[in-house]
Amino acid sequence: MDEARAIDAFGALAQETRLRIVRLLVTAGPEGLPAGVIGEAMGGASSSRMSFHLSQLEQAGLVTSRREGRSILYNATFPALAELIEFLMRDCCRGHPDVCRPAVAALSGAAGSEAVRAAVPDKGAPTSAA
Repeated sequence: MDEARAIDAFGALAQETRLRIVRLLVTAGPEGLPAGVIGEAMGGASSSRMSFHLSQLEQAGLVTSRREGRSILYNATFPALAELIEFLMRDCCRGHPDVCRPAVAALSGAAGSEAVRAAVPDKGAPTSAA
């Protein structure tokens, strides 16, 4: 992920409702949720308000939608979320993997933790200086 895409993604997440939507969709897993269910979970938000927020998240690449019958289902784009985490963690070690070890341990079991672990070499493994 390049810096411009990361800024777009963070910008989309820098709003309370959109952050809550992404967290809800991550919890829902790859099956996703219908727009109406998302709106109800957001306190009965109007369909136009939900459409606006979901559109912003889609444009940032954090959410995708698909039509199933008369419903539109939304789901978190897990690879994009993992890339965003990797973007944050990419340069944290600077040749010293112990610096990032607590962050990687905290992400254990979280969506995207594989991308973070891949970005942070194992202790004792040879690292290249940046």
